[in-house]
Amino acid sequence: MKKLVFFLSAMLSIYGLSAQNQQDDGKVTMIKCEFTGVSKPLRDLFIENEQPSANFILHESGMKESKDRERRMPQTFVPTNEVDPVVQTEQGTYQAKALVNWAGQSDGSCPPDPSGACGTNYYVQMVNATPIKVFNKTTGAQVGTVRQLGSLWGSNTNDGDPIVLYDKFADRWFLSQFMSTGNKTNIAISTTNDPTGTYYTYAFTNASFPDYQKFSIWQDGYYMTSNQSNQNVYVFQRSVMLTGGTPKAFYKTFTPIVGTGFFCPLPADADGQLPPTGTPCPIFCYEDSGWGTGHYDRINVYSFTVDWTPTTPTATVATQNVASAAFDASYNASWNDISQYGSTQMLDGIGGVLTFRAQHRVWTGYNSVVICMGVKTGVGTQRSIRWYEMRNTGGTWSIYQQGTYAPTDGLNRWVGSIAMDDNGSIGMAYACAGTGTGGNIYPSLRYTGRRAVDPLGTMSFAETIAQAGTGAITGCSNRFGDYSHTALDPSDGITFWHTGEYGLSGGSGGYGTRIFSFQIPLYVGIDENSPQNTPGVVVYKSGFDLNVKANYLPSNNKMSVDLFDINGQLIKNKTIVPTANAFETSFNVMGLAAGTYLVRVGEPNTAFQKVTKVVIE
Repeated sequence: MKKLVFFLSAMLSIYGLSAQNQQDDGKVTMIKCEFTGVSKPLRDLFIENEQPSANFILHESGMKESKDRERRMPQTFVPTNEVDPVVQTEQGTYQAKALVNWAGQSDGSCPPDPSGACGTNYYVQMVNATPIKVFNKTTGAQVGTVRQLGSLWGSNTNDGDPIVLYDKFADRWFLSQFMSTGNKTNIAISTTNDPTGTYYTYAFTNASFPDYQKFSIWQDGYYMTSNQSNQNVYVFQRSVMLTGGTPKAFYKTFTPIVGTGFFCPLPADADGQLPPTGTPCPIFCYEDSGWGTGHYDRINVYSFTVDWTPTTPTATVATQNVASAAFDASYNASWNDISQYGSTQMLDGIGGVLTFRAQHRVWTGYNSVVICMGVKTGVGTQRSIRWYEMRNTGGTWSIYQQGTYAPTDGLNRWVGSIAMDDNGSIGMAYACAGTGTGGNIYPSLRYTGRRAVDPLGTMSFAETIAQAGTGAITGCSNRFGDYSHTALDPSDGITFWHTGEYGLSGGSGGYGTRIFSFQIPLYVGIDENSPQNTPGVVVYKSGFDLNVKANYLPSNNKMSVDLFDINGQLIKNKTIVPTANAFETSFNVMGLAAGTYLVRVGEPNTAFQKVTKVVIE
């Protein structure tokens, strides 16, 4: 695997880590919440007729285009002649394990903005204009379709940029979309773990139109960023929304380092384990030296600490600027970045942003976030994906590893989405298109990955085609994306689920969306296709004891066994030395309140852990 090794100490000494906003007064601006009650069961809304939305333009092809591009000014770039020093030019050789794969929604709106997540039994996908479908996640069978998501809020409006999240810590579903009328953000929280049931529904009025919404789950709230004229982070009171009360909500204006154009930061989305109470929520964005004098290639982190206790909440912000390896994140001023086989029509490379989501994980001894973005590499306009694993140790963020996935086959790879599993393995899925030694490729969906033990900065698994495109996308200007979504299965912690867009053949020059899942095997080699014993943790209650049984652990090194409440607060912990890669232990839980708890088994300062949810009655 060809990889140029790059040493960053000089850059770190120049740009380093800096702390700012020390005089932040914490003041916030409250926003109006309209609690609209409990919706009808979603299953009662299946197959309602779709209504047109004022937020879409109808093309001659019959496709509807979102008008959100009108709110996005392109960035101005200056030539830098930078060479990306962390390019991976060859694919890996290991083979990922493909699982389910089925068709998503293809309704004729563009871009589709697909978002999706899975719970214990269902997968839910949302797209623009024809918003939501529920699938059996095991069989792929369609449970039902709601053509009019606005029905949840008593509206016939489907304006777009939908996001679906599964809040596994509360065992609830989170659905959202914006409304152009009144600058509203609509949020629905399921009243049970059944996505076809009823929802608590809320509408919030924003300071300005919340274009390109990005949501995340955090201990102290649901966080939202968006593309607005002022840089605001919105926080919605999660604990109250989960119970159907009337929540507080606010936005905090902050001053990230921005260029001249389209900009949208990305909030950390908790996965694996909920961060403990009081843990700041980090907000990520990149800075590009191509923005001009005084700008540098780096990741900027803005950490928000919220206090809901006062009548008017407070939120303080701390800043860190983390130097990265050089990159070229420039994009075409008309958003014509991606060449596609079979057409002269170029496609939007989704430049200017870190792509959804910034997956956050709590490990034993540190926290991590994985993120990715579009960059240019090689000759001409080839688009590739720069990805990062960032770590927070003792409150300080740093880049643990980074790489630019750009096999030298002439193909474009863009709009990636990345996540990390319980073993510390990374899965990344993305769109791929173009012409070159890699073939003549219509917009398609592919994925790759790496294990925690593989050489840093490399995707060690061969690229797998999840869905081959069958035609060029020509029916709706150059729109593509704007979202794709990789989620982690809460049932096993090792299955990656992805939904994204690809090209479909046909007279309208349309698109399809796909839903698929895969795993990055922990053990690879000559027996990689043999059955593998993945690490497992079983937790069960017997009398006043909460028993923890672990097997097939990756080593016999000391393991930390921790008991947390649902808010991430540590209750009890112990250290165990496994024998033959297994152990059994227990906690006395006499006197603990009834409720949901988390048991974490992790090897300190490594990327292995298993988190298991248990209900104590």
